[in-house]
Amino acid sequence: MKVLSLKEPYASLICNNKKCIETRSWKTNYRGELYIHASKSKIKKQDCIRLDALFDSKNLHYSHIICKCQLRDCIYMTKEFIEDIKNNNYQEYLCGDYQVGRYAWILENVEPLNTPIQANGQLGIWSYYDEVEIMNLMNDIDYGWIDRDNNRHMDVDDDFSNNYILQSPKELMINKIGVCWDQVELERYYFKGNSYNVKTYFIVHYDADRCPTHTFLTYEKNGKYYWFEHSWFKFRGIHEYNTERELLLDVKNKFIEYELNNKYDKDNLIIYKYDKPKYHLNVIDFYRHCEAGEKIDI
Repeated sequence: MKVLSLKEPYASLICNNKKCIETRSWKTNYRGELYIHASKSKIKKQDCIRLDALFDSKNLHYSHIICKCQLRDCIYMTKEFIEDIKNNNYQEYLCGDYQVGRYAWILENVEPLNTPIQANGQLGIWSYYDEVEIMNLMNDIDYGWIDRDNNRHMDVDDDFSNNYILQSPKELMINKIGVCWDQVELERYYFKGNSYNVKTYFIVHYDADRCPTHTFLTYEKNGKYYWFEHSWFKFRGIHEYNTERELLLDVKNKFIEYELNNKYDKDNLIIYKYDKPKYHLNVIDFYRHCEAGEKIDI
């Protein structure tokens, strides 16, 4: 769903049908359904005073998506357009920044959400997905990898160590094939608009043969912890836990059973929490990036 972030009280003024035009310095070609998100930042005090009679400061929703509407049009502001708004809809004029050369985004069919959605704002028009929508989006992605020459490989074969490069989320959306390392970065991208506490992990067993690994994403929501898994087909889905330790132990035990066949050296099995890497890393550099993260003791 497309989203536009506004400072309060402007977001609530739209939600309450007291403002139907959003004024911006930039043009958009998008038309259609749009969420309105109240950002965490506040407008200047003098602007609050100017609009004081139009809103209740006790009913503002910072950092939440509060309504949906239709973006019908985007109009270039001329002197005549501004004069018409000022003379015939002064309340609307007060609620915007009307200057020649700016744009008036015309909003219609506003519907407040029964339950506002907590979310992080972003610049421009951005996309919000809940976890079920993200899983549905991920279902377009096959397991495999892309080499340096953009050739597709369905199996992780002997060439992987020398020719693999980490794809960016946009590249993965185009190629629609990636190993867990790639897929986690796309998941991270989709979760960016959420307010959940998202973490990514790298589990590895160091041995002389193949050093099997798996990366996975977790998030915290309403006091519960969730393992979001797409690339590991046997466990594809969203798994709920009461504690983060319980989650990590479950993934570790499944990795030991199904990837290592219960044959492993406990001193060589390590989980790292890692941050977003640079894209286009090779295998060795991706290992190094993850190993520079936080080593998890469970």
